[in-house]
Amino acid sequence: MRGDLRILGLVMAGGEGRRLMPLTEERSKPSVPFGGSYRIVDFVLSNLLNSGIYSNFVLVQYRSQSLIHHLREGWRLSTPHPDDFLTVVPPQMRVGKEWYRGTADAVYQNFNLIYDYRPDLIAVFGADHIYRMHIGHMVRFHRKKKADLSVAMLPVPVADATGFGIAEARDDDTIVGWEEKPAEPPAMPGRPGWAYSSMGNYIFEPGALVRVLKQVMEEGLEPDFGSTIVPLMVNDPEYKVAAYDFHRNEVPGVKSYEETGYWRDVGTLQAYWSAHMDLLGAEPRFDLNNRMWPIHSQAYHRASPRVLSGTIEDSSLGVGSVVDGARIVRSIVGRDTLIEPGAEIVDSIVMDHCRVGAGARIHRGIVDRYNFVEPAEVIAADAERTRPDARVEGDLIALRRGRTRPI
Repeated sequence: MRGDLRILGLVMAGGEGRRLMPLTEERSKPSVPFGGSYRIVDFVLSNLLNSGIYSNFVLVQYRSQSLIHHLREGWRLSTPHPDDFLTVVPPQMRVGKEWYRGTADAVYQNFNLIYDYRPDLIAVFGADHIYRMHIGHMVRFHRKKKADLSVAMLPVPVADATGFGIAEARDDDTIVGWEEKPAEPPAMPGRPGWAYSSMGNYIFEPGALVRVLKQVMEEGLEPDFGSTIVPLMVNDPEYKVAAYDFHRNEVPGVKSYEETGYWRDVGTLQAYWSAHMDLLGAEPRFDLNNRMWPIHSQAYHRASPRVLSGTIEDSSLGVGSVVDGARIVRSIVGRDTLIEPGAEIVDSIVMDHCRVGAGARIHRGIVDRYNFVEPAEVIAADAERTRPDARVEGDLIALRRGRTRPI
């Protein structure tokens, strides 16, 4: 989109991700590995880059070293254009001696970035969701509607909508009502059982964003986009707030069998596991193999995975991994992982640099990086003995990151 508009991307990557413990015990939610080759943050950054938005600040806070390391190694932009950058911004405490107190406060504390860049538009996007999005379509919608703020929206089942901002929108896409994380989300007119849910992605006119943020801080309101900024603007006739329906978004290369408007908030172990299962099958709901809209990440220079013997069904193996006489069914195995003879991995996620010992069994498990599953050990929610570093949630079990490496 360069040459048309100066768009500044502000990526909100400070999420603590408490509900995703133990995967977030030593890293922020955007830094959690996903899909055998990526981190969660790679999806929003790829959407920005593929959409032609090359000027991006990543605002970090919670346990950010792993994320900073990943961005340094995997997201080096090498171009001669001075507006092409991806810069990590920890809390600068320019307006006080406090950490970011909310998503909007993170932007407020970094007003200097906006003043220095002088953008035509500001894209404020979250860093903890799995999806593909052509942001250029949302930008064109925003300008056509002459909005001060456009919010990316998605219809979701009412039963799943309590954790999101819910909008009431007119036929012309103007948002006229807003409830943040309501206990009883209102259904969409003419579509019972569905609520119009925010994706946490926003396009702002810079002047409007600066004005409303100053108002929030001066009045001592909660500095959060969903809780305060959006409803303030919706209820103020000075501003026009528009709802961009994500189902209208068209991304090149998406297969006909993929779920229309695929978007997942992987904020719980169940959601995280389910999103991985969506990657599998002959016709996955979300197909990572899209050359026209690739998900970029850190280059990992290892040989192709090797299968010495064993049975592998509907599974994905990361580079450098070795399977020796094991059974792997509907699972995702990360990079540089060794699966020894007689081991069985079913409906599970095993991340990078792990070793699964001979005769071990992993069933509906999430095994974080650098773990050693002992020979004949059972990793399952219904196992007789459970590791002290494991967390059981329903029929899933998750192991925290192993202790063999620092990152």
